[in-house]
Amino acid sequence: MLTQFSGEEFTLASLGDFPKEVYPVGRLDKDSEGLLLLTDDKGLNHQLLNPRFGHQRTYYVQVEGIPSPEALAQLQQGVTIQVDGKPYRTKPAVAKLLDPVPTLPERNPPIRYRASIPDCWLALTLIEGKNRQVRKMTAAVGFPTLRLVRFSMEKITLDGMEAGEVRELSQELVYRSLGLTGFAQPRSGTKKYK
Repeated sequence: MLTQFSGEEFTLASLGDFPKEVYPVGRLDKDSEGLLLLTDDKGLNHQLLNPRFGHQRTYYVQVEGIPSPEALAQLQQGVTIQVDGKPYRTKPAVAKLLDPVPTLPERNPPIRYRASIPDCWLALTLIEGKNRQVRKMTAAVGFPTLRLVRFSMEKITLDGMEAGEVRELSQELVYRSLGLTGFAQPRSGTKKYK
């Protein structure tokens, strides 16, 4: 699904009727899955997208191969990737192997599978969001991303949600879960979906 309301066939519009003022906060590229906030709150959008307010986002990442402790340490310390054609050093992150493997719905289309090459899942928590950053980071340490799922933004998670599910959350709950204070007058709500 594309994180837009119009254009190609499978977009956010297929999830239901949303007010015209509602838009996605951030993006997931065509090959990524997971949590997305939909809102009409411009202040929230600013807080979540402006790099100076770095907030934690955790991704579940299926990678090709089994990263060594050294590769995980590199991810944690930051790696150099290309951003807009220039070298960029990522900020420190939290990187750990996930055991057991997360329970996720089947992906359509499925990821490529090769019996001769093992794979595993990582949890990677970032406070920044450069274009295709997670994919570039895992590739930089020698473990290409096969599947990428945004699991959480601060304390808002996919726990208990089904693929394509939409939940309406109060503005107060969203701000509290994201560690933001001083929210304005209540709005029509903020939605998340998987």
